[in-house]
Amino acid sequence: MRHELKRAKRWVIKVGTSSLTTNEGHFSLTQLEHIVLQVISLLKEGIQVVLVSSGAIALGMDTFKKTKRPSSLPELQACAAIGQGKLMRAYEALFLNAGFHAAQILLTRDEIQVRERFVNAKNTIETLIEMGAVPIVNENDTVATEEIRFGDNDILAAHVASMIGASLLIFLSDIDGLYLKDKTLIRQIHSPEELTEYTAHIYPKRSEKTAGGMKAKLEAARMAMRSGIPIVLANGRDERVVERILKGEEVGSLFVPNERRTSAKKRWLEHSAPSKGMIIVDQGAHRALKESKRSLLSSGVVRSSGNFKLGDVVELADEEGRIFARGMINYSREEVERIKGKRAKEIDSILGYKRTDELIHRNHLVFLG
Repeated sequence: MRHELKRAKRWVIKVGTSSLTTNEGHFSLTQLEHIVLQVISLLKEGIQVVLVSSGAIALGMDTFKKTKRPSSLPELQACAAIGQGKLMRAYEALFLNAGFHAAQILLTRDEIQVRERFVNAKNTIETLIEMGAVPIVNENDTVATEEIRFGDNDILAAHVASMIGASLLIFLSDIDGLYLKDKTLIRQIHSPEELTEYTAHIYPKRSEKTAGGMKAKLEAARMAMRSGIPIVLANGRDERVVERILKGEEVGSLFVPNERRTSAKKRWLEHSAPSKGMIIVDQGAHRALKESKRSLLSSGVVRSSGNFKLGDVVELADEEGRIFARGMINYSREEVERIKGKRAKEIDSILGYKRTDELIHRNHLVFLG
């Protein structure tokens, strides 16, 4: 699998704060330059690169001479506000030396949950790539509240990779890969199920100037694996780490993805769209959906919950309550409750109209697991 990574032509590289700071936790322009020079080498090879970069809060903390990461949201936002501009100026100056430009993209969860905004963000990033610019993505910390925050740039990076159909996702941190509690370094993870087994045995490591940690990285890796994207977790302080990954060397931990590659819309349905309710289906409908890849019809619905309306995304569960799919619904909760268990030809007489036979069309349905 390692040797296949050199064929990846669209990389998303998440640069953690630890890869941009000194051992004492201060922002380091030298560390940033090492990262940028490696990205430039990829660009010259014809590889498209999107950076998801932390570091703004750390830069702001240095500016305000803070040694400990603030605990309050307003203080974090203040540090991000002053640090983000400085971070982008540094990126632009370094890329410009090689004839490239850096472009700032600030996102909140709102931008990916709403389908129209998701598409707009995707189109903007892809247009920048086509123009030869390097998109630098970060969470919009200055306006994000707890309700709309990703919480960690690892999660954001996985969303971005899924959004643009990346062929490789790199996490650059201050560790050499996935370590277990006994300090064993796991070089390759072959499935989301294997990843779940390791999650309970990881070696924790956190810094005063960073959020998240290994659990966030594993959650992000699981998301990317399910989207068919390989992930490498490696040490960003290695000045040749990108080159070594490109050469197929055994560097860091490799997370092997599912073989399936889904459309951008289905990746949005699975990972980004907020669920507004749940529909419980009977055994026959469950079998028809999963095994025969059919659409969901009203006759197979047992009950529903939530406050969804036409066009919302809902979860599908079997009668035991096990969620197995997500999809975009063609009827509201009120309408579903009136037509559940009824045949499609009865919908018109019950509601006085019929939009479509399918509650959820198979083209707007994605299976989980």
